[in-house]
Amino acid sequence: MLELKNIKKDYFTDHTIVQHVLHGIDLTINDGDFFAIMGPSGSGKSTLMNIVWLLDTPTSGEYILDGIELPDMSENEKARLRSQKIWFVFQAYNLIPRMKVIDQVALPLFYQGVSKWKEYERAIAALEKVGLAHKIDRNPNQLSWWEQQRVAIARAIVTNPSLILADEPTGNLDTKTSNEIMNIFTKLNKEWKTIVMVTHESDIAKYAKHNIHIRDGLIEKFTIDGKEKDKKHAVKR
Repeated sequence: MLELKNIKKDYFTDHTIVQHVLHGIDLTINDGDFFAIMGPSGSGKSTLMNIVWLLDTPTSGEYILDGIELPDMSENEKARLRSQKIWFVFQAYNLIPRMKVIDQVALPLFYQGVSKWKEYERAIAALEKVGLAHKIDRNPNQLSWWEQQRVAIARAIVTNPSLILADEPTGNLDTKTSNEIMNIFTKLNKEWKTIVMVTHESDIAKYAKHNIHIRDGLIEKFTIDGKEKDKKHAVKR
């Protein structure tokens, strides 16, 4: 599905001072994978996620999504791939304050040109998956934090994307609610959804099949089911 080969990312200031963020990331993400990316602040986690989401471009290296190389994509093609193949679940949920739940979830389908009745049909189906079909007429301020996160997840899956990215999906939640949210991700993964999430919580990372630890812009270690493997496993699996 997705191959990253020797991905490097540098940022330049106005005075041409270079900040090296990623120093050569090699990673293969196959269909049906569930990755947790961990690492201290400033390790490069967010930069890596932005590159995977096609919001940022690596300074060098190869990005190959479903056989298409990143340098060959126009900005319009990147936007189309994001809307069709990749969706992001934000820690802050990013819901529209005065929009009803069903419209929040149906919104990505509107931008794809899906008919109104089909939008609502698919939005309700997505909300059923996260246990919120009974609150389709509520606004975000009428929902709890964990319910808002479920709406964000429903919005992410309504377009049936190949890859779901999540940034600290349980960062604002208590332990019980965090486990409920992660059970939703686990169920989606069993339905063959590919998931990559960033988390700083080791208990949450255990829900993933693969854990990647990044430090100073490099993969420090790679674990499968809690067992550390050679870093080459992140590429050849």
